[in-house]
Amino acid sequence: MQRTIVTMLHNAAAKYGNRAYTNTRMDEGWIPSSFEQTDVLSDSVAAYLLSVGFKAEQSVGILSEGKSSWVTCELGIIKARGISVPLSIKLTPEEIAFRINHSESYAIAVSSNTLANTVKALPYFDHKVLLVYLDEMDERLKKLVEESEWKEGEDYVTWGGMLASGEEALKKDPDLIRKTEEKISEHDTINICYTSGTTGNPKGIMLTHLNYWTNSHDAIELFKLPDAELETLVVLPVDHSFAHTVGIYTALLRGITLHFVDSRGANASIIRNFPKNLVELEPSFIMTVPSITGNFMKKMTQGIHQKGALIEGIFNRGLQAAILRNGDGFRRPGTWVQIKTWLPYTIADKLVFPKLRAIFGKKMLYCVGGGALLEAKQQKFFAAIGVPVFQGYGLTEAAPIISSNSPIRYKFGTSGMVAASETCKIMLDDEQEAKVGQKGEIVIKGENVMKGYFKNPSASAEALRDGWLWTGDLGYFDEDGFLVVTGRAKALLIAKDGEKYSPEEVEEVMINNLPILNQLMVYNDHEVITTALVTLQDDVVAKLLAEKGCKDPESALHAIEENLRSYEKFATSIPNVWIPVRFAIMEKPFSEADGLVNSTMKLVRYKTVEFYKARIKAMYAGESENRTENLKAIKTLYF
Repeated sequence: MQRTIVTMLHNAAAKYGNRAYTNTRMDEGWIPSSFEQTDVLSDSVAAYLLSVGFKAEQSVGILSEGKSSWVTCELGIIKARGISVPLSIKLTPEEIAFRINHSESYAIAVSSNTLANTVKALPYFDHKVLLVYLDEMDERLKKLVEESEWKEGEDYVTWGGMLASGEEALKKDPDLIRKTEEKISEHDTINICYTSGTTGNPKGIMLTHLNYWTNSHDAIELFKLPDAELETLVVLPVDHSFAHTVGIYTALLRGITLHFVDSRGANASIIRNFPKNLVELEPSFIMTVPSITGNFMKKMTQGIHQKGALIEGIFNRGLQAAILRNGDGFRRPGTWVQIKTWLPYTIADKLVFPKLRAIFGKKMLYCVGGGALLEAKQQKFFAAIGVPVFQGYGLTEAAPIISSNSPIRYKFGTSGMVAASETCKIMLDDEQEAKVGQKGEIVIKGENVMKGYFKNPSASAEALRDGWLWTGDLGYFDEDGFLVVTGRAKALLIAKDGEKYSPEEVEEVMINNLPILNQLMVYNDHEVITTALVTLQDDVVAKLLAEKGCKDPESALHAIEENLRSYEKFATSIPNVWIPVRFAIMEKPFSEADGLVNSTMKLVRYKTVEFYKARIKAMYAGESENRTENLKAIKTLYF
């Protein structure tokens, strides 16, 4: 049996038939597409491509928010023995063009929401590219066609036009798809996924049928997912391999329904509609990233505070009791602790926690976290209220799951157990393997590991050595076999004497213990002291300034700096050299618009350093220069 995505799709269509596979919000309501229907429609997509001269191993870019036609389009590309190039809807025109040119894409599939940005990218394309419109003809496309004098079939094709033409091609040659599928190999590349560039220029990661087959089965095994008509609400970008594996492909193995967040009204509407869709659709689980769950946690605690002292007191006592009862997740405290915490926990679980859980809908079992490190504080909070967030770890080069916590086995502060099909070890250097508890680079081997980087043999050779993928991430195995990820090897703090340390470890301790912080980036590039760029939580600052009676920027800065430096007493596990001595207060958050965070809200360090190089320089120039800049920021923000 060929272990391919096409095999998985055919099996799902036969087994689950008319069960909804994808579900998209349209003006007329939620429109589902069944497993069987998706299989049939993707045949039409493949037939259309083959009928217009598309060749095996050619690429098609997909630039759209998640929707049924996105999934069907990709599956059709794969059936035609092509390569899907999933693209982030937040790319700039130049970034779109780089990926289309580099992948030599035959076509680019876009939605009504992404059409305008694609048009801006067209002048940068170095070859003719067919535009596939994943929606029907509307005013946006009609205007573009008229202005550009485009011809349907030559310059563009609508979704309906593509399917109709594909059906005609199948009438002429009913065996067209079968003959093409017979040539498919499990080692064929089906995706070129471009990195988000957190450490440099994007690279095209080549993933195969076998990579996704293996990792999808790993996801099933890690979570022991039952065949029980589960449903999920997809809020993460579908261009990410996390959404691909845990969403699109794992769904084929267990008949999971994928509801896509209502994206009518473009990107901003996705975040706005997410909470409403959660309650409306009542998914069984969701895939998430720390920025999303962090925002939920913040709004929950703010909402509780607004309910008054009585409710807030019940919540706080119940939360702390639940956290104590849960221990580290893997080991729970003994009977005496369970007895002592029973009453405050039970009261909160009857009066407060159910209202918080209702935010996720009535059927939510858990959330699966990926994309960035999830602080232990979040893990403990959500487990306490009864909607656990199970942190996983992976990277696109591994398709992407390497390890995960799960309902079967979890431990706060870790990234869980390594997937069954993979071998993982921690390397101190090129030859020496670490012992339990020793930190080193995470290295893995398995059939989920990428084929390599497209057109980049040197980068491929650096990452893939003797069958092992060197991840560039640092971590260790604890005494219970859980993988603990501590940060990036290439984003290290480096002291004057050359000693190195992971910035994420410092940042996690600070975020966990300083409510005043919104975002931060610690920095040390061969300097005597460590510094930090910070953005602040405005509501916490307002409360602090009121408590301290601050009436001017000078007194406000003193109060804020005093609060920030209180972190030192929590940093007992951090060597002194890595504790930030100076803080640069930013006037606005690190944003995706500025390129300082990627689409999963992970900090892009090298861009942040470049963007704020003047502020970093001021911190190292001396205390007075940094104070001057901070006073300007405080005055702008709060006075």
